Amino acid sequence: MMADMTETPHPLYDRHADTLDRALTAISQRGYWSAYPESPSPRVYGETAAGDGKVAFEAYLGRDFPLDQVGDGSTVRTEASPFGVDLGVGYPHATADHLTTAASTALPSWRDAGPQARAGVCLEILDRLHRNVFELANAVQFTSGQAFVMAFQAGGAHALDRALEALAYAYAEMTRHPGTAGWEKAAGKGDPLRMTKTFHVVPRGVALVIGCNTFPTWNSYPGLFASLVTGNPVIVKPHPRAVLPLAVTVRYARQVLAEAGFDPNLVQLAPEAPGEKLASTLAQHPAVRIVDFTGSSEYGDWLEANARQAQVYTEKAGLNAVVIDSTDDFGGMCRNLGFTLTLYSGQMCTTSQNILIPRDGIETDQGHKSFAEVATGIATAVSKLTADPARGVELTGAIVNDGVLERLDEVTKVGESVLESRTVTHPAFPGAVVRTPTIVRLNADDTATYTREWFGPISFVIGTDSTGHSLELLRATVGEKGALTAAVYSTDDAVLDAAETAAVEVGVHLSANLTGGVFVNQSAAFSDFHGSGANAAANAALTDGAYVANRFRIVQSRRHV
Repeated sequence: MMADMTETPHPLYDRHADTLDRALTAISQRGYWSAYPESPSPRVYGETAAGDGKVAFEAYLGRDFPLDQVGDGSTVRTEASPFGVDLGVGYPHATADHLTTAASTALPSWRDAGPQARAGVCLEILDRLHRNVFELANAVQFTSGQAFVMAFQAGGAHALDRALEALAYAYAEMTRHPGTAGWEKAAGKGDPLRMTKTFHVVPRGVALVIGCNTFPTWNSYPGLFASLVTGNPVIVKPHPRAVLPLAVTVRYARQVLAEAGFDPNLVQLAPEAPGEKLASTLAQHPAVRIVDFTGSSEYGDWLEANARQAQVYTEKAGLNAVVIDSTDDFGGMCRNLGFTLTLYSGQMCTTSQNILIPRDGIETDQGHKSFAEVATGIATAVSKLTADPARGVELTGAIVNDGVLERLDEVTKVGESVLESRTVTHPAFPGAVVRTPTIVRLNADDTATYTREWFGPISFVIGTDSTGHSLELLRATVGEKGALTAAVYSTDDAVLDAAETAAVEVGVHLSANLTGGVFVNQSAAFSDFHGSGANAAANAALTDGAYVANRFRIVQSRRHV
């Protein structure tokens, strides 16, 4: 008989119960909490952790990755590091049928184990990954182009936090109902009707996670762990240029599953050969019932339209906007926006693209500032952050792919340059492709330019008739194309309220008057929602109940007492 929520807790559940309890509290209170320290300091992780992690990462290079899973005997090598480092890692290739058959075979025992056992095993996987977080961070850095500290934080600690957040939401949804219940109904003069009812958490089936190049772990972990803990085997299809971080993840997940007595094929890697289109084949496979995807709107739309047998969760592209009305900290505003535009060379789905400013200028603590002065203030902040190559590259990282370079070239042909992009030689990695951000001035009627996404270190300062006009443009662009973030700067509460109303209407998360250490393109697990599912940029939010609840069903059985 299938296990239920009243079962004896699994040893791994007992081991990590405190972490789960704290995560459950955090998602209900929405304050600050993190399970995994974000500082790579030796004082936190020990004197040898960084070196050991680098050695473990380097041991993978130029070799076949040590992954014992089903395959067709061939090997895939597709990665090219943005830092110019020769990776040369080979991964075992498998067909869609190989992968789905192995996953389907592994499903029944995992389903029957019950929510507590699954939660315990998943928490142990996160713990194992955390113990190897420096290895993971190096893999993220050299495949995504992120600088090391960002790779450690976003690709390591914060990705683990987002995974734990999704796990906690899923556990709360699975245990919302009792595992068993007694039912009694009066039946006239005779004995009452009595039944025992059992409620089973039943997974949908095989889950597919399609990874992205820029944030291979941060964007993949929520779907991976939400599906796995709810009973679904997971096939992890990495981006061809960022396989290693997810290969490391799959390797440790399979180790933990096997040690816990489960079929390691509950988690499999699906590296894709050039031109194979394995992601599309898997997404339409009858056995695949859940798809998680982060990437382009074009492919996300295709998945939503064509993976009809599956529940599809997508995070796509959008037009993130900033409305500047006024500020009581002009310097802080410019520094904050400058950091936002510089971080990881703007290669974040949350980075602001369209900065809307009244063409007559704004009021500030330094007096009236013209449109040009506001634009120059932001550009100057970017320039200061990138002036010293040795320090600048620790913020910009490297350019992730040629598409970004093509857009940087294309944008020189539009608008009026406020800040030109520069080529920078990386002091530690001469082969790295590094470009500083560019800022271009546009008019409000240049809609053909700013109503498309220019992913990368490209942003526009757009002259509008007024703040009201800026809010109209925010409504129009986000309403049509979607966005993951929006920001507003104003000393007028009426403007802040109007911006919040606009944000609610078009379903975008809004930040107001950021001038310090909080930035619009960053979000905190357990507190901030990433994406809303309420506009075209994403059909789901990381993480809320809707993101996890449809990954399983409750099936009941009942018997007379």
